[in-house]
Amino acid sequence: MKCFTLDMDGTIYLGDEPIPGALDFINTLKERKIPFRFLTNNSSNKRDAYCARLNRMGFDVDTSSILTSTIATLRYIRDRFPGKSVFPIGVPGFVEEVEEAGIPIDIDDPDIVLLAFDRTITYDKINRAYKLLRNGKVFIATHPDDLCPAKGGYDIDIGPFIRMFEQMTGTEAIIIGKPNRLMLEMAASDIGCRLEDIVMVGDRLYTDIRMGVECGVDSVAVLSGEVTREDIDSSEIRPTYICDTVRDIIPLLDRMNGLSQ
Repeated sequence: MKCFTLDMDGTIYLGDEPIPGALDFINTLKERKIPFRFLTNNSSNKRDAYCARLNRMGFDVDTSSILTSTIATLRYIRDRFPGKSVFPIGVPGFVEEVEEAGIPIDIDDPDIVLLAFDRTITYDKINRAYKLLRNGKVFIATHPDDLCPAKGGYDIDIGPFIRMFEQMTGTEAIIIGKPNRLMLEMAASDIGCRLEDIVMVGDRLYTDIRMGVECGVDSVAVLSGEVTREDIDSSEIRPTYICDTVRDIIPLLDRMNGLSQ
């Protein structure tokens, strides 16, 4: 176990509270100089906001330790569609990140319709995107999640909107966030390690664990968030390990790396 990529909500924290033992786990990785990156599909906040949130909980990390689906998507667009313009559908902070990345914004005749999580979505945005996609524009989405964690449960995420646009326009979306292997490849590049040296840790089978499985890396499903043992037992997506929380990875890490027992 040479390096870790870690989901955040449901894996490291719930709401504004760290999951019991999460601080111990992160501090253990730091003490043993085991590199890690936090990965999130949430495209509603900037990386700085996640960093501040983690630090308020006591994790003491910097922005370089966080890779969001927004950052991954903007990197993808710059690499694969250099100079192309986008019509962004997202919260104001997301649009700011697009601008800061130097990607041109064009709401009338863009090259790309770019969909992110958007609490400010309107009929006008939906209809404009529909017409652009019907006219052959490229369709890119930051992530595929159907639901996102919220106070008291979950809120609708962008998955249903992706399917709506695909069905209505016949245009297939390019989806960048987990489980797309691009997220893990970018994390490995940022860390400076081989892809096969990564252990993926998360609380969702269909994003976190599926990405690990499809990339051929070890994965740890934690039961501190969405997934349950019953879900795992009935799923074709099988994690390498199952732990109650990330704290339980520490003795696993000891055994795997020969530090005890």
